[in-house]
Amino acid sequence: MSELGVFEFQGKRYEFPIEIGTEKEISIDIKTLRGVTGGVITMDPGFKNTGSCKSKITFLDGEKGILRHRGYAIEELTKKASFLEVAYLIIFGELPTKKQFAKFEGDVKNNSLLDEEIKDILDGFPRSAHPMGVVSSLTSALTAFHPKCIDIHSEEKMYNATVNILGKFPVIAAWAHAKNEGTPFNYADNSLDYIENMLMMMYKIPTTKYKTNPVVKKAMEELLILHQDHEQNCSTSTVRLVGSSHASLFASVSAGVSALWGPLHGGANQAVIEMLEEIINDGGDVDKFIKKAKDKNDPFRLMGFGHRVYKNFDPRALIIKKSADAVLANLGVNDPTLKVAKHLEEVALNDPYFIERKLFPNVDFYSGIIYRALGIPVEMFTVMFAIGRLPGWIAQWREMRLNKEPIGRPRQLYMGATKRAFKPYSER
Repeated sequence: MSELGVFEFQGKRYEFPIEIGTEKEISIDIKTLRGVTGGVITMDPGFKNTGSCKSKITFLDGEKGILRHRGYAIEELTKKASFLEVAYLIIFGELPTKKQFAKFEGDVKNNSLLDEEIKDILDGFPRSAHPMGVVSSLTSALTAFHPKCIDIHSEEKMYNATVNILGKFPVIAAWAHAKNEGTPFNYADNSLDYIENMLMMMYKIPTTKYKTNPVVKKAMEELLILHQDHEQNCSTSTVRLVGSSHASLFASVSAGVSALWGPLHGGANQAVIEMLEEIINDGGDVDKFIKKAKDKNDPFRLMGFGHRVYKNFDPRALIIKKSADAVLANLGVNDPTLKVAKHLEEVALNDPYFIERKLFPNVDFYSGIIYRALGIPVEMFTVMFAIGRLPGWIAQWREMRLNKEPIGRPRQLYMGATKRAFKPYSER
């Protein structure tokens, strides 16, 4: 912090400290700007240039295609660790020892039982209810079953809240899925690991014995690890903002689910499948739609290609592409939608237009393919995303509370009417 950022306004000079992160990122600390200047604020719609916090959880470099959690490369984590191991790392800062992990996994399993009254709430939803709305509502409802405020000075209470929501969230997701499908609600099985349990609760039906497909499990584990955290995106920032009011973990995560529900955030993989279906319904001519995508005057856009953060390539896509190929080969799915997807992928990886603009398939493209191959309804795609993102939301909420960050309160630039006299109703 030896250097200073200088701001000159109306003949006066103001200096603000410059802070450099551990990965050499640079920020200007302007938290005193409004006070020392007598009311001047910065204007940054979408907060694209605004740092809202200091975090030790995730480092992301979109230009170089780098994603690391607590210093570990995402490529290593997906190959060498389980979903819950990475969750422990993200939440608590270090990879767990064998003893720590055994306790953590056991505690998550022991918190997977939902109160039976949750079913009464679920019964109140129509079968047509979108599962994301159901998941958000039921997650918020957990606050009523666990009403005590979490003492952030108590590691035990913070830990208990963490394993509680990690245990219950996949059950809520599976029950939301069952509600839409009209199938029985499954309970967790403590003899299964986290990913096996999630798959079992979604797919098991009473008339048959469920058996985990190892190829599917591996793909799902990798995919959910890839989604665990992604810096200060819309839903994560929402969790921190809601949590800054000292709202509970359940309420904060519920808000994160709602933010993720938006099509510009968590709905991207759903948009991929809808685009593929549009191509099929039009006759299946992929080349026609490639031409449309290249035409600046055509409103059609290829979904699942390029990324607003990764300007070169999405490192998560390079990992999950192999799993997508393995799932398709293992299941032998004969789906015209997936054939169109593979054709699009081939074109994007070889066409100079896409290569020059770095419009490569991203993680949403491949996750959509995997979910489609597994027969997961499009409406459940974002719910699967939420299951993966849950550890990141918990970690961000925990870090924010432990850092004693102030309540979020953005400013605004007022552009409305100036002071005017009120006219009584009789004179209007």
